[in-house]
Amino acid sequence: MNLKTLIRKAKVIDPTSVFNGQVVDILIDKGVIENIATSIEVQANKIIEADGLCVSPGWVDAFADYREPGYEHKETIETGLKAAMAGGFTRVLLAPNTNPVIDNKSTVQFIQQKIAGKAVHLHPLGAVSRGIEGKTLAEMLDMRENGAIAFTDGWKPLQNANLMLKALEYVKAFNGTIIQIPLDATIAEGGLMHEGVVSTRLGMPGIPALAESLIVHRDIELLRYTGSKLHITGVSTAQSVYMIRKAKMQGLDITCSVTPYHLALTDDALTTYDSLYKVSPVLRPESDRKALVDALKEGTIDCIATHHRPHEWDAKAKEFEYASEGMNIQEIAFSIMWDVLNKEIPIMRLVQALALVPRDIFGLQEATIEVGSNAELTIFTTNGDVTLTAENKTSLGMNNPFIGKTLKGKVLGTISNHYIHLNK
Repeated sequence: MNLKTLIRKAKVIDPTSVFNGQVVDILIDKGVIENIATSIEVQANKIIEADGLCVSPGWVDAFADYREPGYEHKETIETGLKAAMAGGFTRVLLAPNTNPVIDNKSTVQFIQQKIAGKAVHLHPLGAVSRGIEGKTLAEMLDMRENGAIAFTDGWKPLQNANLMLKALEYVKAFNGTIIQIPLDATIAEGGLMHEGVVSTRLGMPGIPALAESLIVHRDIELLRYTGSKLHITGVSTAQSVYMIRKAKMQGLDITCSVTPYHLALTDDALTTYDSLYKVSPVLRPESDRKALVDALKEGTIDCIATHHRPHEWDAKAKEFEYASEGMNIQEIAFSIMWDVLNKEIPIMRLVQALALVPRDIFGLQEATIEVGSNAELTIFTTNGDVTLTAENKTSLGMNNPFIGKTLKGKVLGTISNHYIHLNK
């Protein structure tokens, strides 16, 4: 919609902008930032103002799953787009674990056609292996040429070291990136939560931190051998952080992301056997959570990936052992983090991790708050709070343990691709 919009008295959170840190009015016309000044007096179709208003470049979710095609009873692209807008995301990288799998140009094109002209830019992630079976390489170059932004087997991380080696070598030819969830499935087999004091007390089979660190170590060495690009998504242990930090210091092209729930929760959440807290990688002890927060603050952890994984009620309402993994949190991801981190991590650093760094990693279009730039913005406040309910949530997924909880920080809306979305 080509409406003239005025954002009043907003603090700019954008280190790439000359207005960074200033409280200004921002005038947007036909999707372009027309003027930025201390005060703008003009007739506008829409005026946006709120206590403690902040504006930043549009946020990027570095890993989410909208389940379409094949699992539309869990989430559709349409409901996923609504969750993204509600959560302040203007760009989302989509996992390939659909049915059919996103492992060829046809499925990439299907996603592209579904989202053409929408307010949120969706970037399909192509599968590394055919059918996500971990046996032979998929048509990655073909998918790349048709819009796949990077490559991963998503929720089924590559276990075959030789195939990972080939994948890293293959994408190097076109400067592509492999994304890996760090989990050795053979060590994790049969485990339901982090192996430690809490799992022992609950009598639940555990997954040792070793299941993560072994894969991280292996993939770092394969990266060193190939000289390619690797992104680890969903890091959850202090040991992973240590190895990734060391690899960066050695000059390897490695980046990583963390989920909001690994920053906010520990394995203590499982003391009631609530399957809403069953995720992969699993929730870890407080010592690991603190290591993740410190790593995000100083930059070893580059960005945020919600690992948004919606499920219907039946998928979680069963014995813990048989319940599906994952949380549906994209629409309140910022509030989950800010509620816990507001005294530990500056808002500038969090915005960098949400808006700027993922664009650099995955070669996405830059967004900056300057006169003449396309308006791709997230509007939020650190002063307000939000309570998600079953009635006001936008995602189809029923697996959100934060429903009914009041959290600090609130996303007010997004402006992207000429669309203005304001949360109610």
